[in-house]
Amino acid sequence: MPSDPTSRPTVHSTPTPAPAPLPAATGYLGLLRNREFTGLYAGFTLTVAASTLSGFALGTLVDEQTGSPFLTAVSMYGATFATVLGALTLMSVADGGRPRRTVVLLQLASLAGVAAQAIPGLPLAVRFALLLLLGFFQSLGTGARLGLLSEVVPVSAYAPARSLMNITSGGTAILGYAAGAVLLRYAGPRGVFVIAACLTALGAAVVAATVREHSVRLTRRPGLRQTWRTNAELFSHPRRRVLLLALWVPNGLIVGCEALFISYDPGHAGTLLAAGSAGMLLGDLTVGRLLTAAARRRHAFALRLLLAAPFLLFAVHPPAPVLAVAVFLASAGFAATLPLQEQLLEVTPEAIHGQVQGVESAGRMTWQGLGAAIAGGLAQCFGPGTAIALAAAASLAVTLLTRPSRRRPRDPSL
Repeated sequence: MPSDPTSRPTVHSTPTPAPAPLPAATGYLGLLRNREFTGLYAGFTLTVAASTLSGFALGTLVDEQTGSPFLTAVSMYGATFATVLGALTLMSVADGGRPRRTVVLLQLASLAGVAAQAIPGLPLAVRFALLLLLGFFQSLGTGARLGLLSEVVPVSAYAPARSLMNITSGGTAILGYAAGAVLLRYAGPRGVFVIAACLTALGAAVVAATVREHSVRLTRRPGLRQTWRTNAELFSHPRRRVLLLALWVPNGLIVGCEALFISYDPGHAGTLLAAGSAGMLLGDLTVGRLLTAAARRRHAFALRLLLAAPFLLFAVHPPAPVLAVAVFLASAGFAATLPLQEQLLEVTPEAIHGQVQGVESAGRMTWQGLGAAIAGGLAQCFGPGTAIALAAAASLAVTLLTRPSRRRPRDPSL
């Protein structure tokens, strides 16, 4: 993909001159010197912070009103299930003619939903409906944002850019929950919703002020028919199908393993979750920042095996410190998503990069929910330790099945 989007033919108005391209090997500081990337990155960070705060506030509110652990969990994480609706219906807006405007409008739609949660006395049914609507808008916004990302940074900087955003997302979520606990004490759920709405509005303003309009995309009108047509084309390509399965299923099953930590060992669940977060951040930092593109491809398959193999130890119930080290090491394997995402873009036409990345993100989040459901069902039958080991074994099996034949030496990493 050319690093300068203006080298492609325009669809609407003449684009603004592009900023100077980044050097071929770009670190995090180099990325942040790119004004457009910094704007997208800041808008993304503010969106994650707002989503974390609003989810925490809604979960607290639902718990206070119902006392139901199930409804509380759904209120905090149920929006992820709505992301698949965006992937199946209107994700083609991610590749519309004016992606910057699309990102800003979707951010404003999210702002309306978060602000509505601050209305006192709102029935729970309405709050859950708003939650699903927010998940829908967020999935479309993710696709549009990632489509812009693949245009504002060169191909060589894509993996470091995604790595930096992944690291920031994890760190922001941790800080958001900590800040949310303090804010709830002094401002209550309504005040936290107001703060989340302000952060959402600020995110929209940052993108509008810093990102150019990349009006160089499809001439076809985005909509339901266009989304289905592009999705059909996406899944008709064997290589893309394999890459999407490799990105979705193994990761989702391992998230299901993590969802059983509380059931497996309530006293050490916090330690195991913290070890997983630390391993994931270290993996993203190492793979995204220190490895070259060629090295990422060479190590992708090993990272995917690392993601699941240590979880097999749960079947034999070793001491908690041993399991914490195993989870730490395994979670570094989540960084395999970076080279797989790079490969997905390589086999995808530039004109649909936004929709494809949106579908990949939505499918990954949906499979996290499915992985938790599958692991939970196995735990009901066999107990948490055995269920974790079975889910890890299934993850390994999918990883092995989605590795191309050795007769295709040009794709050794997958």
